[in-house]
Amino acid sequence: MECIITLWQICCRSLTFSSSSSSIAIDPAAGAAEDVDIPPPQEKYDVFISFRGEDTRLGVTSHLHAALLHEKIETYIDYRLHRGEEIGPGILEAIEKSRLSVIIFSKNYASSTRCLDELVHIIKCKQRYGQMVIPVFYDINPSDVRKQRGSYADAFAALDKRFKDSIDKVHKWRDALTTAANLSGFDYSNNSGTEADLIVKVVDHIWTELNGESSSILECLVGIGSSIEQIESLLDIHSQDACITVGIWGMAGIGKTTLSQVVFHRLAYKFEASCFLRNVREHSERTNGLDHLKKVLLREILKEEGLSLGSTLIQERLSRTKVLIVLDDVSDSMQMERLVGNRLWCGTGSRIIITSRDRGIIRQTVKEDKIYEVEGLKPDDALELFCSRAFKNNSTRRTDYMELAEKAVDYAEGIPLALVLLGSTFLNCKRKEEWEDELNKLKQFPNENIRRVLRLNYDELTRNDKEIFLDIACYFKGNHVDDSSC
Repeated sequence: MECIITLWQICCRSLTFSSSSSSIAIDPAAGAAEDVDIPPPQEKYDVFISFRGEDTRLGVTSHLHAALLHEKIETYIDYRLHRGEEIGPGILEAIEKSRLSVIIFSKNYASSTRCLDELVHIIKCKQRYGQMVIPVFYDINPSDVRKQRGSYADAFAALDKRFKDSIDKVHKWRDALTTAANLSGFDYSNNSGTEADLIVKVVDHIWTELNGESSSILECLVGIGSSIEQIESLLDIHSQDACITVGIWGMAGIGKTTLSQVVFHRLAYKFEASCFLRNVREHSERTNGLDHLKKVLLREILKEEGLSLGSTLIQERLSRTKVLIVLDDVSDSMQMERLVGNRLWCGTGSRIIITSRDRGIIRQTVKEDKIYEVEGLKPDDALELFCSRAFKNNSTRRTDYMELAEKAVDYAEGIPLALVLLGSTFLNCKRKEEWEDELNKLKQFPNENIRRVLRLNYDELTRNDKEIFLDIACYFKGNHVDDSSC
């Protein structure tokens, strides 16, 4: 069993990985929000659209909805015709479970108590959960909404009479209008361009807001900033080259998939279409697995089912589309060839990201200067990631157990997945004696989950390489790799 541990250590030290460069590790716990009196509901939608159906249902609202769907932004919109004025619980839940709300203020928006109730709940969610809100003033002056003038004054004159016995409700509607109209938004009038221009601006802004929210989470991720910058520099998305392919290379558990996901979500909105294909190796081992992935790829890019690259028309459509594609966990050059072998079908400015544990495979498609090596975490980052899992928010216990934590981190050799798994294991240890017992067990019996992941690196070696690898591991058993006396 000690030989297995030594093999792992040799793998970490001698194959490709050191702690000299920046690397990536995701820590879900570190990104947790500050405690609040009432926790926000789990998000289900990206965007909720509030609008006056009779004013904009068949116009700007439908165009905005279509544009958001085209960008794969999950959007809730209620197109049903309602006989009554009461807002249903389903609408309230949709508002609460949306990351962002768009309010399309039209001339008759305030004449609908249902719209006003939606607005009150949207503002409540903004104040309570920090939900983002974007107002769009469609053929209405923002000051008329803010001060309830013009058609809004007429609407409230009727509401004051109708709800004279429950005037507090009317005051809430007025306050919500004032609050929303004071937010930064979009003012559209007949002399401010076309509706198409408006839609582009609104969708771009929504993308920026949603992406900015994701970026704020990245600040809590361990060791990821520099890696993202380097990958994005290699992608050079401002270049108008026909297509650039970037490779992300590293051992299993080092963070290749996480890094590619983050970059993908940060940049996808800058492309006309995008597709992230996970676990290419796993899919390729199934019958017709690559054929299925190719269909998924075409469907995601062209938004249609049952397409084939054999069609000249399809190839022409693809050649006019700027795409971002990620092929995650590629293990054979045939997989790349079958999926994106002929990159001429990609439109100008397209980008392809390939992740793999085998640098030789990436080299067959990617230029050497476009390959990014993901390396182990630096000691300080490794300790931070481990502690965030092992101690959660217990800072006092974290201080008392630091010496033991450093031993566990040393065992993980800077591998993010190993640090996360070990941290979760030690989280259940309440006393120092239990920590010491776990550390002693690790010396004799490696963590099975970690061993299973690291085994993938060994299994993909050729037979000759495996024999050499085992010889080296056994030779250095109990010794440091850099020991010159060996």
